[in-house]
Amino acid sequence: MTGLPEPARAGSLLTVAARLPVPLSVLDLCPVPAGGSAGEALRRSVDLARHADRLGFTRYWVAEHHNLPGIASSAPAVLVGQIAAATSAIRVGSGGVMLPNHPPLTVAEQFGTLEALHPGRIDLGVGRAPGADRETARALRRSADGLPTADFAGQLCELRAYFAHPASNQPVTIRAIPAEGNEPALWLLGSTGYSAELAGRLGLPFAFAHHLGAGRAANARPALALYRKTFTPSKTLNQPYTLISVSVLCAKDAEEAHWLHGSTRLSTLGQKAGRPGPLPSPHEAAITAYSTAEQAVMADATQAHVVGDPASVTEALTQLVTSTGANELMLTTSTFDHGARLASYELLAS
Repeated sequence: MTGLPEPARAGSLLTVAARLPVPLSVLDLCPVPAGGSAGEALRRSVDLARHADRLGFTRYWVAEHHNLPGIASSAPAVLVGQIAAATSAIRVGSGGVMLPNHPPLTVAEQFGTLEALHPGRIDLGVGRAPGADRETARALRRSADGLPTADFAGQLCELRAYFAHPASNQPVTIRAIPAEGNEPALWLLGSTGYSAELAGRLGLPFAFAHHLGAGRAANARPALALYRKTFTPSKTLNQPYTLISVSVLCAKDAEEAHWLHGSTRLSTLGQKAGRPGPLPSPHEAAITAYSTAEQAVMADATQAHVVGDPASVTEALTQLVTSTGANELMLTTSTFDHGARLASYELLAS
């Protein structure tokens, strides 16, 4: 099972297909706006997923981040279950589960349960970064340094084994019920050559985290090239398949888009300064006085973001697909106003 778009499913985005050469999907970080609550943010994510389902997007993934006041997506399996139950056709999954934070048995049981409840619709994207600061990683991983495990490949192998039916002549002491026979579509996530090469050698689809910043975005082409170079056909996949997640904000005109994007720029500045907080309003961003150094920090951190009207956003995304050879684009959009986030996705789909 790969969960990759079939021709009929990709064709559901008729308008988008005429403009962009690949299927579109959604990555949700579940932003918490200033003055709002985590509960409101989570309910808005479910609403956005219904919206994406109606618009014909291919898949809807939620991230795993911890100890960030502006992001409510810290328990992917729980949120995936809520979204899958609220939608009907769109694939739903994790983008991703940070595997070293969790026992592989637990992940197998959680996502095996989801696949059993929603057969053929669940994606399990896994990565090896902590999705958190060092102190939080220590609390999650119960290790002295909180660093990614050196045996990520071994953890991945253990995870996959739990989904398989045990051989009749092989005694098994630990069985992941109901994971056995309910394997979701497995993806490897990353922004480095390590993850790209591992995905290639295992014959798994690879999702590149372009949205993590300009430094990571610059690695997209070499990482995807390495993935294709090392790709070995498997029972999962007979040819390479790549997805790129991109920060996108689309509005009816460029001026509105850049105004809305002020929230993200100011939020990024706070994170870079070690002061993460809820997503500020565009008005707050507009009236804030920035030093030259702060302006440079915001510009550098968001230079890989695609912001503008439908025509300019489509052109930029098409260029990204052309330069990287990606098979699919996954768009992540954060706005202070929920209606603006719905509109951004709708503009690209209609």
